[in-house]
Amino acid sequence: MDELIWSTARASRDWLDTTNGTGDTELTCRILKLTEEAGEAAAAWIGVLGQNPRKGVTHTRDDVAAELADVVFTALVAIESLGLDARSVVSGCAAKVRSRLT
Repeated sequence: MDELIWSTARASRDWLDTTNGTGDTELTCRILKLTEEAGEAAAAWIGVLGQNPRKGVTHTRDDVAAELADVVFTALVAIESLGLDARSVVSGCAAKVRSRLT
């Protein structure tokens, strides 16, 4: 299953490269897509809390988790789009965080 994540991130980058190109404007859009996805996660959490009195409770924690997964996956595609290996970058980040815990 682990390899599915990394290979799908690379395949998504390849598909976007073929469909939309690889220029700086396209890369900017892929990075900005993270903000869009994070906003959807925030909206889902607001829906869990029922914070909007007009709408009430509209989402579940599972909905929030799915939106957060979209954020993660979008970030992996953006990392790959920078010409880097997402697995290596994420592993380096995890090692950095782990070192702070000990």
